[in-house]
Amino acid sequence: MVATVEISAREAEVLTLVGDHLSNAEIGARLFISVRTVESHVSSLLRKLEVPDRRALAQRASAPARPDRSRPAPVLPTPLTTFVGRGRERAELTAMLREHRQVTAVGPGGVGKTRLALTVAAELSGEYPDGVWFVDLVPLTSPDTSAVAGTVALALGLGEQPGRAMDESVPAALADRHALLVLDNCEHVRDGVAPFLERLLATCPGVTVLATSRARLMVPFERAYTVPPMSLAGEGASDAVELFMQRAEAGGWPPNHALRDQVAAFCARLDGVALAIELAAARWTTLGLDGLEAGLSDQLRMLAGGSRTEERHRSVRAALDWSHALLEPDDRVLLRRVSVFMTSFTIAAAAEVAASGKSVVADGLARLAEQSLLVVTASPAGTEYRALETIRQYGAEQLTEAGELADIRSRHLSWCLAVAADLTVVRAEWRPRFDAVADDFRAAMAWAADQPERRAEASRLAQHMAQLCFTRNLIGESQMRYEQAASLADDPATAAVMFRHAAAAAGCQMRGDDMHRLHRAAAEAALRSGDSAGAARDLATAAANAYRFASKFVRPLPPEEAIALITEAQQLAGDDPAARAAVALAEAGRALTDALTAQHASGDRVPEIVARAERAVELAHRTRDPLAESAALDTLAGAHSLAGDTFTAAAVARRRMVLLESTPHTPVGTPELIDALGEAAEAELGAGDLCSARRWAQQLADHPLLAEVGHRATSWLLVTDALAGKVDDVRAQSVRFLEAWQRVGDPAKSGLGPAVAGVTMIHELRGDQEARGEWDAVVRGLGTSPAHTHGYGAVFDALVLLHRGQVHEALERMATEPHEVWRWVTWIWLHWYVALRAEAGVLAGASDAVERLAEARTVVAGNPVAGAIVERAEALLSEDQKRLLATADAFEAAGCPYQAARTRVLAGGDHADRGAAALAELGFVPMARIAS
Repeated sequence: MVATVEISAREAEVLTLVGDHLSNAEIGARLFISVRTVESHVSSLLRKLEVPDRRALAQRASAPARPDRSRPAPVLPTPLTTFVGRGRERAELTAMLREHRQVTAVGPGGVGKTRLALTVAAELSGEYPDGVWFVDLVPLTSPDTSAVAGTVALALGLGEQPGRAMDESVPAALADRHALLVLDNCEHVRDGVAPFLERLLATCPGVTVLATSRARLMVPFERAYTVPPMSLAGEGASDAVELFMQRAEAGGWPPNHALRDQVAAFCARLDGVALAIELAAARWTTLGLDGLEAGLSDQLRMLAGGSRTEERHRSVRAALDWSHALLEPDDRVLLRRVSVFMTSFTIAAAAEVAASGKSVVADGLARLAEQSLLVVTASPAGTEYRALETIRQYGAEQLTEAGELADIRSRHLSWCLAVAADLTVVRAEWRPRFDAVADDFRAAMAWAADQPERRAEASRLAQHMAQLCFTRNLIGESQMRYEQAASLADDPATAAVMFRHAAAAAGCQMRGDDMHRLHRAAAEAALRSGDSAGAARDLATAAANAYRFASKFVRPLPPEEAIALITEAQQLAGDDPAARAAVALAEAGRALTDALTAQHASGDRVPEIVARAERAVELAHRTRDPLAESAALDTLAGAHSLAGDTFTAAAVARRRMVLLESTPHTPVGTPELIDALGEAAEAELGAGDLCSARRWAQQLADHPLLAEVGHRATSWLLVTDALAGKVDDVRAQSVRFLEAWQRVGDPAKSGLGPAVAGVTMIHELRGDQEARGEWDAVVRGLGTSPAHTHGYGAVFDALVLLHRGQVHEALERMATEPHEVWRWVTWIWLHWYVALRAEAGVLAGASDAVERLAEARTVVAGNPVAGAIVERAEALLSEDQKRLLATADAFEAAGCPYQAARTRVLAGGDHADRGAAALAELGFVPMARIAS
């Protein structure tokens, strides 16, 4: 009978997306729910479907028969082997976990650490509201802390956050969680686990860690629990005997209970080690107890002489040697050859690596599984096999002893190269297919990189992995693999290309210092290859990036260093068009940055800066490289912004988007596209085109690279919807923004102020003081900047004050003359600022109201929203109701329903009732009357 369990419709949606290998943040963005809600659903699904970790949950979701949302879903079959006994150990380990935050279950391979840890974790799951998370560290080939953190992140459903390493992201995500983290098989990566745990436990007071390892981790506050062998007490009633009897019975021939005392003595010879007992029990049906005793006794005698502390190692080794000796010769060969696989493998993969026919391999794998030497699992791709870590290590030893290590590793490398090449074509179920083999790629790379004769193949695999990791949004690893490919390349020209891709990946990660370092490395490689022009491009790009992406640098590039780079690039460029374009861009960026740093650009300098930028665009256009031209257009848009030419800046931003609209998702094109989307949304807001701004902002919010940084992804979308007055959209997206912002901690220099101010304004207009208070805390975290004082902050504050009828306060808030404020602070807010300032002057009866209107009319001419605000103010001043109501239609056409409703309220009479009803439908509190 198949047990059933109730799975809600929402849980079914989450399960489906877990099966697609999406992270929690990606699932939240797809379903418009919070990351914490996704975590809760995943934790619930792990319990309901009785699977240990996210990988198993993804396999469950990817099974051919996915759960129907309208009826209960079947539970996965219970584990192939049940957990036996261990009552005392479970109680002791549970007590230690309740008292200490980091407990390590220590013991030799095969003693049963993992099963005990899983059982205890399941029993404690109800005490951890944020879940119990299991992480298998076996596939790791590197003891780096970042690799450990990345594996933990995968189990938790976290993706990479641009600008933050995984060993920072995981503690940040768990900082306010009350959860149990189970880290299994830590012994081979202790050097990476220890610093990771120190940081995790220091920053996450609600997290408890249960680790399993063959040796202590030696971290502060660690409490070690030595896992004993199976209980031998009670003779025929011991845990060890019960384990043997159950496993032997699974073979179809239940042992006679009269033999329990003899079985007890036999288990004592094996020191009660669980794996040794299970391997022996698998042979019960063919050898019987006499055969088992005879065979294993000889093997144990051969291994005698070790110290008492090594007895359990002796028992497992004896059982493995004996089980191995009983195998047919072909099966022994197969076992050692498939030990190169780090995770599950198919029959086809085993046949290719083991150099044997599929039918022969299929039969052999089945026999190995029957003898408990392999674990069989079902997957969407068919039957898969996996060796437990202890058995895999044993097989690797046999591979070395047989002198086959180099040959089989080479075949495994070839298999990885073929699979990687196939994965470069992204098709359906791509993520699960990549995740299934990624650990084998990493293992093959770790081996091949140290083999001089395999250098070319290692370089090719590194290139494939770099591209695949980028597609998978593992940008940090992608950068590392591109650098690895560059270091392995024999051709310096190839190395230069790889360094450039690595620099682009670093740009996606918002790591300006790495971008700079890697472009310098690319220039050196280009020079070694004789490509002076290529080196010039790299050096000029390094300088230009220091200007364009200054906020991404931890160490700002000193001006003299940037000048030296440009000078060297000029000397190397010659007549090469691309090199000359890159140099021109760097020079234009330098001129623009110098003007911005001075905060007040001389009137004589602005035309020169614009001319330099236009020249850079012209030269880039001649190269027919859309990315080079886009970079030059970015600088040109900045120059027009400096000049106060809002509409030209917006037109330039649109030109960038036309160039990049078909940009593929590659390391080189992606950072340029993300930057362009943000600039386009920003520029269109400045010009008052809310519909276009929202289109670009939505594309930015949906970009896969920003899934883990929801605050950055949704920033301009929130600003646009706040200005339009779309309450429901702001509330929905602000959940994603706030969660991501809280995970980041303190993004004080990240340009998030306008979004925060916009959301705060919406909650103020809704009358939701609780939400307003929460967002006020975010405002305080961002700090007060000139832009908040004179730019976006003044605009959003004025909108609230005018809604409340506090017109004199609004007038005071915008007392600063527009020309007194630095252009870069107010450039996209200038039209909004002068229009609202003019309206406040009219409503407050200011003596200079007419002059303000005249100034505003000139400044905002061509801006549909700001122009309508000024037109409304003039109608109010002249008491022209027909003209006033016409502006309501203009606001509707411009995609600004809030201002349309507000206009009708200001019109009075029946129109005011319609306007008040529209405001209420939008979700706003009533407007206050303005005292005459």
